[in-house]
Amino acid sequence: MANEKIDTSDFDALKLSVSSGKLGRLYVFHGEEKYLLEHYLTQIRKILVGDDFAEFNYKRFEGNISVDELSAACDMLPAFAERTLVEVRDFDIFKANEETKQKLLDVLADLPDYICLIFVYDILEYHPDGRQKLAGFLKKEASVVEFSVQDPSRLIKWIKTHFSEAGKSIDTPTSEYLAFITGGLMTRLNIEIEKVCSYTKETAVTRAHIDALVTPVLDAVSWKLTDHIADSDWNAASAVLFDLLSMREPPHKLIYAISLKLRQLMAARLIYESGLGDKSLMALCGIRFDFQARRLMASARKTTLEDCRRSVILSAEAACRMNQGSDAENLLTELLLRLAGSKRRADSC
Repeated sequence: MANEKIDTSDFDALKLSVSSGKLGRLYVFHGEEKYLLEHYLTQIRKILVGDDFAEFNYKRFEGNISVDELSAACDMLPAFAERTLVEVRDFDIFKANEETKQKLLDVLADLPDYICLIFVYDILEYHPDGRQKLAGFLKKEASVVEFSVQDPSRLIKWIKTHFSEAGKSIDTPTSEYLAFITGGLMTRLNIEIEKVCSYTKETAVTRAHIDALVTPVLDAVSWKLTDHIADSDWNAASAVLFDLLSMREPPHKLIYAISLKLRQLMAARLIYESGLGDKSLMALCGIRFDFQARRLMASARKTTLEDCRRSVILSAEAACRMNQGSDAENLLTELLLRLAGSKRRADSC
């Protein structure tokens, strides 16, 4: 039986704990990668609860439950099993009153060996307040596991495995592209992989299949827009802007995405003029995939630093006017026209 905290603050350590079946008593699960979070919760349920006596040995609570309810669940002996699993979702423990937090501390400090208690932050974000005793206790005694977006190498391996299990193959560049246009989160990737496998007759999945079947996230679409701006392909840029508006994303989100990409393009030009390479750009801008950096550097070579500065200033002005209440869609269209006009004037000088 687990009597002490098992150090699973690192995701790899959690994998080892699950594979060995040696699970601790107190966990906090949080993070952006919900697919992995739910996957490991499912594995833990299988290890501790199984199917036969789940109604007795598995308790799940949603939201702000009372500490008395939680205490009663943690005091319940398992039936025909060694452990009881208690799962509490989106209980904002740090916003409870002082009396509740103290009662909760008392419960957590005296968890029986047969209990595995997991606080899951799904809709709510996990924001521990370091000034509170409760935060200090969890840091010391709980296994706090963040399920973050996976690094590209792990993600590419996961994508290839999923395609392989469906009888398909996909190369690394195409896997990177798929991860990028879906936002890199496994939940969405899993849906899109199933869609591609269902509708693609060929064994080898190509970028053409991805473009035909996968709906890109906002970031991927706005990336195409800056590509066309750098190439002075204003017709293509207009078509992408129309697509962005059709996605019904909030206008402030659109102007942020466009402005971000224009700043990254200026950063790429600075990197290029400094004689540095793709890795420097990835580090400076937090870019995850090699092909993104290569594409930005290719676009940067076709423009000038002054053009990049003008584009960044024009996008900042548009964002400012949008915040002041100007018509959002007209502002985005006007921004594209101003960018085109600025580029043509610069080329004529």
